[in-house]
Amino acid sequence: MELSRRDALLFGLGGLVAIALPGAALAAKVEELTAAFAGGAAPQAGGITLTAPEIAENGNTVPIEFDAPGAVAVMLLAAGNPEPSVATFKFGPAAGSHRAATRIRLAKTQDVIALAKMADGSVRQAQATVKVTIGGCGG
Repeated sequence: MELSRRDALLFGLGGLVAIALPGAALAAKVEELTAAFAGGAAPQAGGITLTAPEIAENGNTVPIEFDAPGAVAVMLLAAGNPEPSVATFKFGPAAGSHRAATRIRLAKTQDVIALAKMADGSVRQAQATVKVTIGGCGG
């Protein structure tokens, strides 16, 4: 079988599109999860503190902590994971504090996003980039 220059270019472009699609699909999934959690409110910066390591040597256990005074729910997202939704924490009226610490799994270097739904209906957002040297989701 002989491959023309035009066919080679089409195959090359197809390969580039195939590489770019998973990233676009993940970004769309993060946007969809954010919109569903926020319920139409635009996330604003501030009001929530997200603590994450700058570099994680192993993506299997990355410590994450947040503090969101006045929040009724907090959602954690890992934008580069195959499934971006990590956890949702809900706080009742008797909650002594609105903070939590956990360990999450990250597939690669990516942004970790914390969204806090406040009692007044507003949504607050904090974000941290974690550099992962060994991936935790099979990578």
